[in-house]
Amino acid sequence: MSTDPDIGSDVQPGCLAPRERYDLFGHDAAEQAFADAWDSGRLHHAWMITGPRGVGKASLAWRAARRVLGARPMPEAGPLGASAQDPVCKLIESQATPDLLLLRRPWDDKRKRWRAEITVEEARRAPHFFEMSSGGGGWRVCIVDSADDMNNNAANALLKTLEEPPKRGVLFLVTHTPGRLPATIRSRCRRLTLRASSVEATAGWLEETGSARDSGSALAASKLAGGAPGRALTLIAGGGVDLAAEVNLLVDRGAAASDADIRRLAERLSLKGQEEMRDLFYEVLANAIRGQARDRAEAGRDATGWLDSWRDLNTLVRDANALYLDPRQTILSALGQVRDVARKEKAGA
Repeated sequence: MSTDPDIGSDVQPGCLAPRERYDLFGHDAAEQAFADAWDSGRLHHAWMITGPRGVGKASLAWRAARRVLGARPMPEAGPLGASAQDPVCKLIESQATPDLLLLRRPWDDKRKRWRAEITVEEARRAPHFFEMSSGGGGWRVCIVDSADDMNNNAANALLKTLEEPPKRGVLFLVTHTPGRLPATIRSRCRRLTLRASSVEATAGWLEETGSARDSGSALAASKLAGGAPGRALTLIAGGGVDLAAEVNLLVDRGAAASDADIRRLAERLSLKGQEEMRDLFYEVLANAIRGQARDRAEAGRDATGWLDSWRDLNTLVRDANALYLDPRQTILSALGQVRDVARKEKAGA
């Protein structure tokens, strides 16, 4: 995510801020469901938009917000399409409209980082916001991105608004893990569930939009992202595709992997700001180890060492997260385990 307080904690590397994105890939049905509800004149007051990270949940929330706040429909851009040149869209994009409230993790100016949670002070802005009259006598919109970040007190503060639906007001709750939210919140929301497109379709979109350098990197990014376009963009921007190739090569080299290559990778991934790439590293490494075990099992060879390595890696990552272990040492340990398995296998051949 961004570390710039002027950009926002809701912006992922390689992606436009959701309020600046005017396209949405693969979710026409969800868009149409909201558009139909809006056109019916009986709009539900709270919408929970769920799905995996990077699938387009926040983009959908902002597209719906533009429609509610009066942007002129542009059907050729989708059921909730609008032009970036529309005066309403310009106000929303510049955060200059008093009729839209965005709740997200606030910036901690003392520590120069985003707070870990949406605080109760932030959540309490919602009831006050909806108590005020709209600037033009129209609708008011609140977007919570993401609702997963609310602590218990914040969730309870927001619940008060959900229990007393605001007149001509609508809330959008963006959530990756809706099951973590209180049942009292979930039961008061209409849900729009977004699913990732196929790996091939997302790869095609990455290539068509020029987001990937070639078809190979587009397909690799889409596979790593599970078809989620936003996550694929973040992986491309952060070097995730190249990282995956590097990790797979180290595992393939096995006993021949050099200390220098392992140290360089550990040093790079232990730097500040590499948290997401570290998560990707462990994910790719686990998949590569599992692949080595599968190859041996299919060939009728002993895969015990690789299966043990896969389990040891999962334990190591869990302990590292729980105990705040040094990232560099954890990465060195993970790669060292893989090389040890390969050396033992080679010695026993």
